[in-house]
Amino acid sequence: MNRDLVVFGEDWGAHPSSTQHLIRRLARDYRILWVNSIGLRRPRLCLRDLRRVAEKLRNMRQPVTAQALPASPAGLQIVQPRVLSWPGNPLARQLNRLLLGRQLRQAMAAMGMQRPLLWSSLPSAVEVLDLLDPAAVIYYCGDDFAALAGVDHAAVQYQEQQLVARADLVLAASSTLQARFPAAKTRLLAHGVDARPFASDYPRPADLPSGKPIMGFYGSLSSWLDIDLLLAVARALPHWNLVLIGPLQCNLDALLQLPNVHWLGPRSHSQLPAYVQHWQVSLLPFLDNAQIRACNPLKLREYLASGKPLVSTDFPALAGYRQHVRVAQGAPDFIRAIAQAGLDAPAQAPQWLEQLHSWSEVRQLADARQARQASVAGDSWEVRAEVLQRWLAAL
Repeated sequence: MNRDLVVFGEDWGAHPSSTQHLIRRLARDYRILWVNSIGLRRPRLCLRDLRRVAEKLRNMRQPVTAQALPASPAGLQIVQPRVLSWPGNPLARQLNRLLLGRQLRQAMAAMGMQRPLLWSSLPSAVEVLDLLDPAAVIYYCGDDFAALAGVDHAAVQYQEQQLVARADLVLAASSTLQARFPAAKTRLLAHGVDARPFASDYPRPADLPSGKPIMGFYGSLSSWLDIDLLLAVARALPHWNLVLIGPLQCNLDALLQLPNVHWLGPRSHSQLPAYVQHWQVSLLPFLDNAQIRACNPLKLREYLASGKPLVSTDFPALAGYRQHVRVAQGAPDFIRAIAQAGLDAPAQAPQWLEQLHSWSEVRQLADARQARQASVAGDSWEVRAEVLQRWLAAL
């Protein structure tokens, strides 16, 4: 079985994506050359993109050969690609093929790789596939790139069509995505979860607001969030605090002006379980659009692993978990669901909850908490990686 794997993904360590969760586990048995992001859109004249370009230029000053990072697993080497991110531009395409192809062949030679398996989580990798002589090509699709905010849709969709045609195996993170690709070579590989950290006890983070129950969300604060819904919820529940954790990527000015709304900024993934364990209700307040209908958010299983009640708008990836989620339609229903979920306590009931429930009711609520955790007990990343390894071995 081929034990060499070249992976095109996002920047290693930037955030714990599904690709990184899987590849960390494959690194126990594979030599892996990880290629940091080669981009899905041309840079724009904005502060965020200029910072991103500056970061990429700094990284490009590193040696051409692959390097290991302190946080990367043994057996995994990382390449910072020398490319021009401009999907659809013929000159950029040819330049990238020349520069990146040479860079990766040098890195592969340094690692002793010949005819590796080639894994791409980004359609843009299709430009250099034929230069690397792969034994087989795997396309891992975790998003609807045709609807994903912030990418050059037409160019990336064309790249994805080419990649699917070239791939020997297509892995889809949701049933919606799976249905778009040829059935004969497509497999559903739903996201997993590291349940133990989210089910463990941690000290209360010092920056969590106190004095009121907390409804919380972590993740990118982007255009796929239903901001109008959150405004209605925060206004209707002034006796609750709404806590938001993550990078700010859309306009939340109206929401952040409310006294019971608290944006804490980004946090590392390892810090998130402590926040979830000390709020009362987790939220998935998504818009109903093509991107969300195709998504399978990692935080769904992480929220359930924490045992905390979860209130969500409706989207297809809730299938299999609906009985453990309060699914709400519209702001009034969402508000009622939060108020009711606030009574659905963890096993260690706070004083304000004990005053509302008898011991038998508290026991029932603890059972509900355990049921939520049990719903993701078979969804570990280890289980997902074992299935994946069997599929790779078949190639």
